[in-house]
Amino acid sequence: MRIKKDDVVLVITGKDKGKKGKVLKVFPKTERVIVEGVNIQTKHQKQTRKAPAEIKHQEGPIHISNVMYWDSKAKAPTRIG
Repeated sequence: MRIKKDDVVLVITGKDKGKKGKVLKVFPKTERVIVEGVNIQTKHQKQTRKAPAEIKHQEGPIHISNVMYWDSKAKAPTRIG
């Protein structure tokens, strides 16, 4: 995989098409990445003795074929490799 953590990528397909974000985590075995502010999912946290119940919003993984590396010098998405 040529996309690494802290790279800026552009989402090219899906519900978040056109959004840019920084790669937070990479999963090389499944070829997925977590991008900041993209693919927001809702998670319901059950109440425990120490913590109250709450609804969390967090980023979910997306496949690397759905993102392109963002070249900050050219200010455009580019192919790498």
